[in-house]
Amino acid sequence: IVTSDFETALNATGLVVPGVGAFAACMKGLQAVRGDEIVRQRVALNRPTLGICVGMQILFARGVEHGAHAGVGIWDATVEKLETKVLPHMGWNTVTPHKESKIFKGVESESFYFVHSYAVTKSVGKIESYTDYEGQFIAAIEDGAMTATQFHPEKSGDAGLHLIKNWVATL
Repeated sequence: IVTSDFETALNATGLVVPGVGAFAACMKGLQAVRGDEIVRQRVALNRPTLGICVGMQILFARGVEHGAHAGVGIWDATVEKLETKVLPHMGWNTVTPHKESKIFKGVESESFYFVHSYAVTKSVGKIESYTDYEGQFIAAIEDGAMTATQFHPEKSGDAGLHLIKNWVATL
């Protein structure tokens, strides 16, 4: 179901928070439908939620794309511009999964599709999987019912499909 209805999203078995574009615009769109409240309540109720790309970034406390902006605040970290020669980071990268990761089971050595210029480089002490693009950053995070990927599993072929199936299996 694709919905912006508060009760439907709050009570869904699993919720995907997609994201394309800039941090502030994504947050503005989410707030317009009280999506930030939905995500916070889902965390409190331990209901599975998956953030993808900017949908992952807005789950953090802050982002600095086009100025400083508040995020949903699930994790206390700032989404910062990658310090690389070429931006955006666009293409396929392998991910080093955390040993306790559930979503990477069966795709531990696969590559996933990234397209972004901002990321979180500092640990927030959760189940974090990393990739490297002229420096390490969090490629995925698992924290109870909350899961998020900086990469696009839906654009990552069979490996991405497998990862999504792993997430669905946790519902």
